[in-house]
Amino acid sequence: MKMKWRALVCCGIAVLVGGCAQIGYFVQAAHGQFSLLSEARPIDEWISSPGTEGKLKSRLTRVKEIRAFAARELGLPDNDSYTTYADLKRPYVMWNVVATPELSLKPLQWCFPVAGCVNYRGYYSKGEAQAYAAELRAEKYDVEVSGVPAYSTLGWFKDPVLSTFIQYPDGELARLVFHELAHQVVYVPGDSKFNESFAVAVEEAGVERWMELHGDEKTRKAYGAYKERKRDFLALLLKQRKALTANYERDVSDDDKRKEKAAIFQALKDEYLVLKENWGGYSGYDRWFAEPLSNAHLSAIATYHDFVPGFRAMLAKQKDLGKFYAAVRSLSTLNKDERHRQLAGLGESTSVTAGNTLGNDMR
Repeated sequence: MKMKWRALVCCGIAVLVGGCAQIGYFVQAAHGQFSLLSEARPIDEWISSPGTEGKLKSRLTRVKEIRAFAARELGLPDNDSYTTYADLKRPYVMWNVVATPELSLKPLQWCFPVAGCVNYRGYYSKGEAQAYAAELRAEKYDVEVSGVPAYSTLGWFKDPVLSTFIQYPDGELARLVFHELAHQVVYVPGDSKFNESFAVAVEEAGVERWMELHGDEKTRKAYGAYKERKRDFLALLLKQRKALTANYERDVSDDDKRKEKAAIFQALKDEYLVLKENWGGYSGYDRWFAEPLSNAHLSAIATYHDFVPGFRAMLAKQKDLGKFYAAVRSLSTLNKDERHRQLAGLGESTSVTAGNTLGNDMR
């Protein structure tokens, strides 16, 4: 009941801040969060229940180990997050809508209480997300709707483990849990690039340590293949993002820019087919191409990648995770332009191809 009242208060504040036009959106958000919490039960109950099938019991036991490791070895919050489990009976917990102008990679932003301004708008219903996407497309924006397997409430609620990611291989499961818990360590409202890049750096360091202590040869091999595919895919997207940026900066007509834009996206699709062949036919990224490609698909890459080299450099300097977190907290107190400038400077010497993540919605 306490959690429900807290959520109601948060929703009420959000409605007051957002105005009447936002009431429908905030109502669906509150309802979605209520439903999520009501479905969750303690992991130990699931494990001890005779009705829980063996494979799920095994995965939940692994999550308990990962969760304990996160607190003990990584200094991540030791709280009730990821101590419950919910079977949502749908492929994603929510769907994010990302939008950009037709000839720009700069995403639109939506502003909310607590979270600040972010580069997406989330819906618990795929249909509602697609309906909003259709409105934006009618206004000539480029739009992407992507499924999200997990998200963080920044410690406001007891985030549950979800059926949307419980079957991930061990390395990917650990990566996701570490990433979401990192948001509870440092989070700057209105700075998605800072927040996500920090969480990516933590997940990378965390999985590396997890594999050293708990990974067997099979697990390390599977996660190594996952990282290589993601590195290759990221390099392809960064290449085409750079080409699009150069195209939009050209001193030519909009029609010429549109023609070149179409050619760049066709090249992206063609090169992806070559990657798939090199991967032995692995099709895990096919869903990224489910909708017509647009600027919105590529705009989020910067959010999850651009400052990761800078955070890696900070961690290498501090060596200890606790000291690293303290340094990041100190950095977070600077104004946005200054912290971005410092992170960009720290990461200048790091190779672009060293990155190995695109965010939690991409496997």
